Amino acid sequence: MSFLTSFLAFVVAIAVLVTIHEFGHFWVARRLGVKVLRFSVGFGNPIWRRLGRDGTEYVVAAIPLGGYVKMLDEREGPVPPEQADRAFNRQPVWKRIAIVSAGPLFNFLFAIVAYAAMYLIGVAGIKPVIGGVAPGSLAEQAGLQPGMTIEAVDGRPVRSWEEATLTLVSEALSHGRVELAVRRPDGGSELRTIDLSDSRELLGDQDLLEGMGIQPWRPRIEPVLGELVVDGPAARAGLQPGDRVVAVNGRPVDTWAELVEVVRGHPGETLSFRIRRGGAERTVAVQTEVAHEDGRDIGRIGALPQVDRAQLESMRVVVSYGPFTALLRGVQKTWDMSLLTLRVLGKMVVGQASLKNISGPLTIAEYAGISALIGVSAFLGFLGILSVSLGVLNLLPVPVLDGGHLLFYAIEVVRGRPLSEEAEALGQRIGLAILGALMFLAFYNDITRLLD
Repeated sequence: MSFLTSFLAFVVAIAVLVTIHEFGHFWVARRLGVKVLRFSVGFGNPIWRRLGRDGTEYVVAAIPLGGYVKMLDEREGPVPPEQADRAFNRQPVWKRIAIVSAGPLFNFLFAIVAYAAMYLIGVAGIKPVIGGVAPGSLAEQAGLQPGMTIEAVDGRPVRSWEEATLTLVSEALSHGRVELAVRRPDGGSELRTIDLSDSRELLGDQDLLEGMGIQPWRPRIEPVLGELVVDGPAARAGLQPGDRVVAVNGRPVDTWAELVEVVRGHPGETLSFRIRRGGAERTVAVQTEVAHEDGRDIGRIGALPQVDRAQLESMRVVVSYGPFTALLRGVQKTWDMSLLTLRVLGKMVVGQASLKNISGPLTIAEYAGISALIGVSAFLGFLGILSVSLGVLNLLPVPVLDGGHLLFYAIEVVRGRPLSEEAEALGQRIGLAILGALMFLAFYNDITRLLD
């Protein structure tokens, strides 16, 4: 079910974003008088086709992982003399620039709409409360302490850990040293400055907050049984909701995480549970069942923890805005994410960021599935960042991408005439080699993550 959800969410995301991108090329080309021969959503054999106005063929193809717009062009086939003025290659350079730029531009516009809708619905998160600070870390050097709440980053208010993390990265890449406005547990306010000028601390292999030495607040979950799986090992052994596990096989248990660790390490074995129920303690033998996870056997007893819902609710926050403010926030977030993507790419080029930040289709599909399961708002946010990434990457000056074509057109403007076909063909080969290397790296990172 998890694989199917990820696959379907990935297909929907790619189909929507590529269609938006290609529609940008299509719409502007039509408005500027260029004849469009085919607008295809997907690749491969057509499963639906219709002939539209002006002879444009609309196609939905069998493989929904892409799409394309085919325009009348003398370089790709014979053009009737009476339609030569509508061929793409015959257009003045400003029209070609407008048509090629439209694809990425529509991706940015879609991101604005997706983020605005996300903020209208509301983004659920956790308040940016610091749960722990690692000794000797950047956070400790800055004077941050457990229990502090981050209220602003370089003057920009933040209301959740998601906002705080993204703003930290963005401001750090811009200025290096970042000023945090924090509120102490006693209600007092302070300003703390953290030095993040070394981008390897931000963009290394580890999580950002981990690199800073910050552990976000997490609820302390006691080893108290909550809901039990019907006819599961715990229920069959006579355990009940509300039982507190004191020890397992004589080993004291203080948190739910410790209990899980012990149970997982003893698949198919009988464990001696020392529990407290109604003020009295007793010993219960529990036969764990065997489950398979990541290629190995683990133990389970079919029990969920008893969670303090009131505590969790007090730390939950929903970031939402009215229509006008949501639209402004959508524009701001699209701009921020675009700059952040460019800065991270730049840091990777000069070796100041880990190449592991490049993700391939497997990781994208995983996040697509996770966001789809969380809800509409999370999936809209995922579509937003993916649309921004698609727009930014397509504008890179790499031949075969839109940015490569724009580079050729810029050279044409300077020279007063287009590049030769031989020069363009050489550029295309170089571009394909670069894309091939990036795809190999992305797949390698995906496979490495799966094996870790």
